[in-house]
Amino acid sequence: MKTMKAFGQDNAQGLSMFRTVAGITAIGVLLSACTSPTYGTGKTAAEQLVDDLGNATSITGNDQEKRNLKYSPRPGLVVPAQSRAEQLTTPQQNMASRENNPQWVESPEETRERLRDEADANKNNPHYRSPLLAGNGTAGQMTESQKWEAFRKAKADAQGGSVVNAQRKFLTDPPQEYRSVPQDQLTDLGEPEQKKEKRRKKEAAMANTGKPWWNPF
Repeated sequence: MKTMKAFGQDNAQGLSMFRTVAGITAIGVLLSACTSPTYGTGKTAAEQLVDDLGNATSITGNDQEKRNLKYSPRPGLVVPAQSRAEQLTTPQQNMASRENNPQWVESPEETRERLRDEADANKNNPHYRSPLLAGNGTAGQMTESQKWEAFRKAKADAQGGSVVNAQRKFLTDPPQEYRSVPQDQLTDLGEPEQKKEKRRKKEAAMANTGKPWWNPF
């Protein structure tokens, strides 16, 4: 019994000694890491940490480094000589406007604004006629010939079905040539019902005799 007790005490002392040695070793490793110089600075980790904390808490920063900075004055603009200035090429003008390019296409907004200004300027001119009313009657109304032409066109479209066939509401609609039907097919009424009835009765009578339909004898 005493031997077992002494053995337990020895194990406890050995474990405590092992923990002490491990703690001392870990502290030594940490201290050696702090004393070794950091990469690229030439200072130890502790010194670098103190410098970083000092720079972080400083408001004005390192005045010595600011005093050591040297600023060179900005050079002046290089201006060509007067003789060469006259030989310089004139900058190219922007051609994307009607002021510099008369062939530039007028946008719909510009056209609308121009016609509005033109109509406002000639609102008291009884002889002024807006370009928007060209070919129409008074105040934009259609003439009699134009009314008859529009009526004939609408009637022809309604009879031929071109109004429906020429418009595709969805991209999944079939093409126009698949939707147009010849007029002879529209007027074809097919086989009369009377002939169909006679043909069916004749076929039924031949089926009862047991003879083929192509052999009436």
